[in-house]
Amino acid sequence: MTVPRSGRLVPARAAGTEGTGTFTVLDVGGTTLRTGTYDPVTATLSRVRRVPVEGIARHPGDPVPVLQDRVVEQIVHEITRHAGGRGTRAVGVAFAGPISASGLVLAAPTVWGRRGAPLPLGQLLARRIGAPVVVVNDLTAAAWRYAATEAEPFCLLTVSSGIGNKVFRGGEVLLDADGHGGELGHWVCDPSPDAPLCDCGGRGHLGGIASGRGVLAAARRAAAADPAGFARSRLGQLCDGRADALDNPAIARSVREGDPFATRVLRGTLVYLAQAIGAVFTSIGICRYVIMGGFALAVGERYRELLVEELVRLGCFGLDAAAVDASVALGRADDDHGLIGVGRLLADRTASLAHQEAG
Repeated sequence: MTVPRSGRLVPARAAGTEGTGTFTVLDVGGTTLRTGTYDPVTATLSRVRRVPVEGIARHPGDPVPVLQDRVVEQIVHEITRHAGGRGTRAVGVAFAGPISASGLVLAAPTVWGRRGAPLPLGQLLARRIGAPVVVVNDLTAAAWRYAATEAEPFCLLTVSSGIGNKVFRGGEVLLDADGHGGELGHWVCDPSPDAPLCDCGGRGHLGGIASGRGVLAAARRAAAADPAGFARSRLGQLCDGRADALDNPAIARSVREGDPFATRVLRGTLVYLAQAIGAVFTSIGICRYVIMGGFALAVGERYRELLVEELVRLGCFGLDAAAVDASVALGRADDDHGLIGVGRLLADRTASLAHQEAG
């Protein structure tokens, strides 16, 4: 089977866009748009700017086509502002949603909510900016960051407002040309009719249950079911005994401090994440898992330990407890994954293109 190359470079329709030799890189998430400069020679990131995304979080009443237009205009504005009068050699966009190899955004639950018409973001930006553009899923970009340091094939998992994953093997992220693959967050792990809702509108998805939002919802349900236990807990103390004051920072802190109430809630969601990891392991034999994302990294090492415990309890066929423990690692505690990763991907793609042209 031939694996399509993730992130096809869309050529510019305008000439004279060599710019400064650096890349302009962007990471478009559900709440924040990050823009930076990536130097492919030194492999360094600089001039990072963060602004709120003009998506559903800021304009919840707008229809999908309007939100798509808002986000495209914002991306163009940020690229132009960032480059100033210097131009840019190429543009890389890490985007929160499934992306085809040609840069077609198939869906974006955290950016514009329910599925609308596919958005040809790569072509739109190449035409507007006048520089080559690559658009990939944000986890695909992040996988390229970790490919620089991981010596063996690995699965990258993010646990933040949602859940996503990508497998990197053989020098590529495993995706098909239409962007399918690496969407464990939309695996239906709870088929019951009253299962929690996902951002995409479906029920019982892993992302709606085990993400930061899912854990928060589970904590609120647990507080309502056991108000006395919640009031006695460290989590209850941090929230002044009010379930409506619960938030993810309080949950993360409570788990780090060993609160049994908060830990029990988190364990209940990790059952499903461990099942998903077990399925990846048993199906394609990936033995390395890197965990990133705002919620997981906020809990920190305790999150990794609890996940390993659940994996050991469920059993990973052929692996003992020590091997399971060695297979799970935490990612870098920053928010530069997409920016650095799409910069590395751009460097790979432009080098390949230059080699083809020279040949």
